Amino acid sequence: MTAHLALIGVVASDMAASLAFYRRLGLVFPEGAEALPHAEAGLPGGLVLALDTEETVRSFHPGRHLPAGGRVSLAFRCGAPAKVDALYADLVGAGYHGEAAPWDAVWGQRYAIVLDPDGNGVDLFAPLPAAE
Repeated sequence: MTAHLALIGVVASDMAASLAFYRRLGLVFPEGAEALPHAEAGLPGGLVLALDTEETVRSFHPGRHLPAGGRVSLAFRCGAPAKVDALYADLVGAGYHGEAAPWDAVWGQRYAIVLDPDGNGVDLFAPLPAAE
């Protein structure tokens, strides 16, 4: 039997702040999830992004040490290079930390990095038009 990736989990130190960040990226979480210890949003292809409070994670893994940031890295594909710039500007304008302003990466993508409220890297990217 082969296992298939089905869920990506992010530990949130502040559920409301994390929900606000990921909702701004277009993910849909249930209304009132701010008061819950666990919330999920469906992703394309059937994957799920789950947010769990630190308390929830500790209840399932007693004594587990949770590092202070960089616990996961996510990448969001944007529809076009200009959308990378616009989304980066929106997030930074809303007060989120811009780790790397948009640039044209040597691997052929417009790329930027923003940190979520827990310091996790969230990459924004779009393919660059092919050079003529």
